[in-house]
Amino acid sequence: MGLKRLPCARHAQLCLLLLAALGAAGAPADEPTGLSDEVVFSEYTPLAGNAELVRRMLSPLAAAQVQATLTQSNEKLPEQSLDLSAEKFVLYVPPHAPPHGYGLLVFVPPWEDARLPPGWGQVLDRYGVIYVSAARSGNEANVMARREPLALLAAYNVLRRYPVDPTRLYVGGFSGGARIALRLALGYPDLFSGVFLNAGSDPLGTLVPPIPPEPLWQRFQESSQLALVTGERDGGHLAMDGETLKSLRQWCVFGADATQTPGAAHQVAGASALSGALQVLGRHREPPQAKLATCRAELARSLEAQLTQVRSLIDGGQRDAAQKLLLETDRRFGGLAAPRSVALWSSLH
Repeated sequence: MGLKRLPCARHAQLCLLLLAALGAAGAPADEPTGLSDEVVFSEYTPLAGNAELVRRMLSPLAAAQVQATLTQSNEKLPEQSLDLSAEKFVLYVPPHAPPHGYGLLVFVPPWEDARLPPGWGQVLDRYGVIYVSAARSGNEANVMARREPLALLAAYNVLRRYPVDPTRLYVGGFSGGARIALRLALGYPDLFSGVFLNAGSDPLGTLVPPIPPEPLWQRFQESSQLALVTGERDGGHLAMDGETLKSLRQWCVFGADATQTPGAAHQVAGASALSGALQVLGRHREPPQAKLATCRAELARSLEAQLTQVRSLIDGGQRDAAQKLLLETDRRFGGLAAPRSVALWSSLH
């Protein structure tokens, strides 16, 4: 089976495993190591396509609205939003690949240029982790048209070039970039096994980031590791971390560790903090199964109660109240409420 024919949109982890195996067996001997600036990639994947981004990265009602708008205007989503020939990346590859392949850290920056933070090279060498980051992917860039697909295409192209261990495939970012990294980790847990949140995060159940479709959400709960690193003098972002950690527990996610960097304000992690984060991401801890089952059951009861109330409001002719509650349900539960939330919305409109 040719790589371009793999059903990546539905079987992302299978694609990664095959790509990693093929890369380990036949990675070109002349692929560079060390630091490379202004790297240009050329390979596309449906995983970074607009249709898949809408499915994974928007709530069900937001995705339905996108489709309704396209239908009304008789338009279709373009397959991809980027021309890779016009994009530049920075790439750092340690000189020696570990026995089971490199790790990979796809980094979403808040700044516009593509750079490797100071002191990170030696840490990446020690852990055998490749680093890749895109230019023009800062806080001012469009999230779904640039920041998210740039990160996904960077991961895919590195996998095509180098032998990568798919169990050590991480997404991360600093400040606003960390918030995008969390969205990618939620939407693509079949790609990324962990997320490095450096001085930036968001609580779950607030629409941004949305809870993804149930199979992806369950995978995130069961296998994703989270490393939150923030400076001890970065009060605002420490408060955000606290809200995020609280929401993770409420949403049955137990694989998160948070640390404070002594003396640091709002600044990108240093070498020691990065090293600690990579240790956390590499642990692959099993979630407490009984606790997870109990927590999931409580969330399911809460969701069922809200959807039942929406149905009762519709049946009782209280359409405005039903719409308000349904929007709240979509904001909170996202993909867990579908397809019932979408069907209820259709009955209202």
